[in-house]
Parts: sequence; C-alpha cells; structure tokens
Amino acid sequence: MSSFQRTSGLAFPFLVVIGVLGCLVCSWGEMRAGVERRGLAQDPGAGARMARGKKLMLKDGNFQLVRSYERKGDRVRYFSMERGDWEEIPAALVDWDATKKAETDAEKADAALVSKIHTQEEATKIETVLDVDASLQVAPGTFLPPGEGLFAVAGKSVIPIPQVGSEVKNDRKNSIKRILVPIPIVAAKRNVEIPGSHATLRFGGEGLEFYLREMPPDSEEGSRLERTTRQGLSGPEVVLLRATVKGNKRILESILSMFGEQTGRERNEISIQQWEVARTVFRYTLSRPLEPGEYAMAEILPDGLNLFVWDFGIDARNPVKK
Repeated sequence: MSSFQRTSGLAFPFLVVIGVLGCLVCSWGEMRAGVERRGLAQDPGAGARMARGKKLMLKDGNFQLVRSYERKGDRVRYFSMERGDWEEIPAALVDWDATKKAETDAEKADAALVSKIHTQEEATKIETVLDVDASLQVAPGTFLPPGEGLFAVAGKSVIPIPQVGSEVKNDRKNSIKRILVPIPIVAAKRNVEIPGSHATLRFGGEGLEFYLREMPPDSEEGSRLERTTRQGLSGPEVVLLRATVKGNKRILESILSMFGEQTGRERNEISIQQWEVARTVFRYTLSRPLEPGEYAMAEILPDGLNLFVWDFGIDARNPVKK
C-alpha cells in the first residue's frame, strides 16, 4: 500500500467526524434561536415594561414604580425607578392582589399595543435615514423639518410644538386638610401645573403622531431644548400625560410626601410606543385616538419630571389650530 493510500484512509474518518460536529453546532444554534424567538413571541412587551417599570401596589392606594422586587420574609426589596436605587418596605404595606392584577393588565396592554403598531408599521413603512441631518420622510411627500424639537404629524401636516414652563405648587385643599387634622396622617401634596386652562395649539384626535429630534451627542452646538436637570445617559424617556383642568391651571402630576420623604407620584399617563427611526430622532405612536382634553408630552429626567413640557389640546373633529 502506498503512503498516499494510507494518508487518504486516515483522513476520511477525520473529515466525517468534523462534518458531524459542524452539523451538531448548527442544530444547537438553530434550536437556541428558536427558543429565544418563542420567548419574545410569548411576551412581546417585556422590553417595554423593563424600560417603563412596573407598579408595586400599596394598601393605601399609592404605588412604587419599580424595575424589579423580591420578598424576603416580612420585608420587600425593590429597585426604585424614580430614585435609581434599592429600597425596602414592610411586606404588610403591599397589596399583592392589586400588584398581580397591575402586572397582568400591563402585559395584556403591551402585547396588544405592540401587535397593533407592528401591523401599522408593515402597512405604512416609513423611509428612514442614517444621518440626522438628512431629510426624514414622515408621510408620503411629507418630511420632518430640520432642527431640534418635538413635532406633531397630522396627515400631511407637520407642526412644531413649542415648550412651555410648568411650576410646582402646594395643593391648597390638601394643605387645609392637613391643618384641620391634628395628627400628621395626611400626606403633603404638591402639584406640577401649567398656567392657563387650555393649550394654544389644538388638534383633532385622529391620526396623530409625534417626532422628537435631539441634538447629536457629538454636536459642537449646545441643545436648545429646555431641561430642569441633566438628561439621562440612555436617551429620552418621554411620556404622554393627560392634564386635569382646575380653574385657570392644568395639573400634570401630584407629588405626595410624608414627614419630608416623597412617598409617590400621581399622573395620568396615556400609552405610547417609542421608535428610534434615525440617529437622535424618535417617533411616538398612539394605540388609539386621543379623547378631547388637555395633554402634554413630558420628558422624565433622573430626578423627576422635566418642568419644560410640550402642551397641546384635542378638540373633537377640529382641524389644527395654532
């Protein structure tokens, strides 16, 4: 037998083993990818809930907005989304049934919203660009104007929304109640308010979307957007709030505190979905048309609500009014 024949005889089994191992690696990769896809399909809103947080409901009707929590004996340890740190409270203060119901409701709402938005995205694909300085098409034949700021898109109209300043004031009725009650059991209450009972900018409730364009982080120009504190490192966290009109003011949020410590925040958030459509450009879509009323888009900063907000109103079937 020649040396070539001996070498060929040894090489063939070796190549067979290599081929089998390659097939096993491919099969394992496909199986793992399938498991990950099934996990995402079963819970399509998990990523959104992680970023937004979930409610740890309390027996007094308030709640803590947390990223996660765990029960250890008679204590509950949770990571506060408001303060960015781990905290503990007695387990007896938690309404576990209400907490479970809030989680179930959030999962159902997120799944329905993501499914609907994905369907809309497939039906009306928007041409996106990689450079924030290039034109961005937001509707057929309609482009987002250059520059920083929040824009509302209604049909083929693109309307810039100016920022307005809000202010924090003590709730008058709550202050009187605390004076009348001799024992300090009534929580202090401060309201984040916008002066005036109605926003100047008005829209109809149908087919409304929003786009936020920010200054690139490497830009030599300073941002023109007003913020009460520095923005978080992860980019904008924007919420849509429905304001409560009381007299000549619109209340966006109530801040509760007891013995000098903040115990909770109350605000009426409307569900929106955020999409990063280009570098430093974000699209916000609604799950359903907005009802007539007063609203504001607001940025959540590390230490609370940015007091400079974008306010607007919704009128029933009315065209855009500036």
